[in-house]
Amino acid sequence: MPERVKERPPRRPTAPDGFVVVDKPAGSTSHDVVARCRRLAGTRKVGHAGTLDPMATGVLVIGIGRATRLLTYVVGADKAYEATIRLGVGTSTDDAEGEVVATPGVGADLGRDALDREVAALTGAIQQVPTTVSAIKVDGKRAYARARAGEDVELAARPVTVSRFEVLATRPATAEDGTPVLDVDATVVVSSGTYVRALARDLGAALGTAGHLTALRRTRVGGYDLTSARTLERMEAQADADGVLATLPLADAARATFPVRDLTADEARALGYGQWVAPSGDATTVAGIGPDGNLVALLEDTTRRGERLAKPVLVLAPAS
Repeated sequence: MPERVKERPPRRPTAPDGFVVVDKPAGSTSHDVVARCRRLAGTRKVGHAGTLDPMATGVLVIGIGRATRLLTYVVGADKAYEATIRLGVGTSTDDAEGEVVATPGVGADLGRDALDREVAALTGAIQQVPTTVSAIKVDGKRAYARARAGEDVELAARPVTVSRFEVLATRPATAEDGTPVLDVDATVVVSSGTYVRALARDLGAALGTAGHLTALRRTRVGGYDLTSARTLERMEAQADADGVLATLPLADAARATFPVRDLTADEARALGYGQWVAPSGDATTVAGIGPDGNLVALLEDTTRRGERLAKPVLVLAPAS
């Protein structure tokens, strides 16, 4: 008998251009989430704003359709986390997914004053050496690929900002091998490019021991937080019930990221043609919203031939 060909499931209707905020589950990569969203949204034009490690959970901003063009701006936003740091044990990846490489433990003399002092030293504008298993390229090759190939990887320190690093609770514990440790729950708010794993590593080193991250939950990316996040299961149930995946419209997505400028009909038309308009008077990128409530373009004030004007840096609603 001829082999039966497995039928592909029917393609879902294409979701409207916009954002979805996913509450990423533990164990999934950011790429896994994008692949699932492609199926739910019925399009391959899907991307994310800032990778979350498989161990981590929480806010992952997904762009669909034309909204993928906004992701570059969301990636650079600050991010907030709830983290648990284990002091007394170090790992090869600075988190719980790596192999244990050091077990100096934590002595009974480690007090809260010393902990708070070193946490304060890691707050503000600091120089941070990224974790070895990062995606940073070294001579054209990802650092994690070099590390996994057995190479010694040395990454240069770079400036980052830790605007908040607050200890919420501490719990003495014992590791599986009997090593005395201290688990530290903390809230962290950092600039783009900051590695919370590296903060755990550096906190341990500053206290004369070792440290790694055992839990991480991202609670906010810029203007998007857990209150607007949905699990993949909820997203699928909604898409099944309504026939199409619901998205945050482009204009609403922009309002959560940029200052807003309400455009006149003439300004909206001009920007649709890529023309410059009167300045917004803002030093940052501004979202231009048309009279119909739709996102027309992103604008930046600049000087041209001695005149201050607003230049469209990204046109989302080209003139028809």
